[in-house]
Amino acid sequence: MILYTPDSMRVFVILPAAGIGTRMSAGSGPSASRPSGPPTPKQFLSIAGIPVLVHCLRAFLAAGRVEAIYVAVRQPEIERVRAQIAEFGLAGSKVHVVEGGNLRQQSVGNALAQLVTETGCADDDVVLVHDAARPLIDSATIDRTIDAVAEFGAAIVGLPAVDTIKQVERTAHGAIITATIPREMIVQAQTPQGARCGLLRRAFAEAAADEFEGTDEASLLERAGIPVAVVPGSAKNLKITQPGDLDLAEFYLSQETTDKHG
Repeated sequence: MILYTPDSMRVFVILPAAGIGTRMSAGSGPSASRPSGPPTPKQFLSIAGIPVLVHCLRAFLAAGRVEAIYVAVRQPEIERVRAQIAEFGLAGSKVHVVEGGNLRQQSVGNALAQLVTETGCADDDVVLVHDAARPLIDSATIDRTIDAVAEFGAAIVGLPAVDTIKQVERTAHGAIITATIPREMIVQAQTPQGARCGLLRRAFAEAAADEFEGTDEASLLERAGIPVAVVPGSAKNLKITQPGDLDLAEFYLSQETTDKHG
């Protein structure tokens, strides 16, 4: 049952983009977009000549129900992000740049607090959080996630596990298998992850009070006893983590261009 209609809800997006990308080695891969020198945070690397973060912003700006996007970045990068927003014609009231923290949870928490202060986000409004390093999120997945949050209160995008999953016990000499987990019980978490604003605020407040650090927004919601629905994801919605991921993302983009032009 849909608890409120699309006309009565507002949708907000948070893009945590304060990571430093330590797993991305400089100058790797064949593309000229791979810079030399110190590693560049992955959200600022380019795919087909466009920064990863800008790909994300374009995707959510194209989603008609999104009212505002809050990008959380490290303080020294704030002007850099604002310059990119202007350079690619994304300046306007929908995109806001806020200071993030050392951890993802801090960045999202900072953005959520500012979002609530500036927009008066109601408890039943929808807030989505999306990795700034997932540049190929598509409109259909965004819409499905919004609808799932509207229906269930909280939702994430997830990909069914393909490989057999083993539970292990770590030892001084390696790992020993203790169980095989049925694949139908496993999904690989992607983003967006979202919830009604009131539920997300509660989950973050409880985690802060207990000094609990989660791996993602869903882990905080789960800990707060809030059921989280799963929306089907896509292999294209990859997270840029290793240098080869940039080339894979460029391949997916080239395929989309080919499909559009026949």
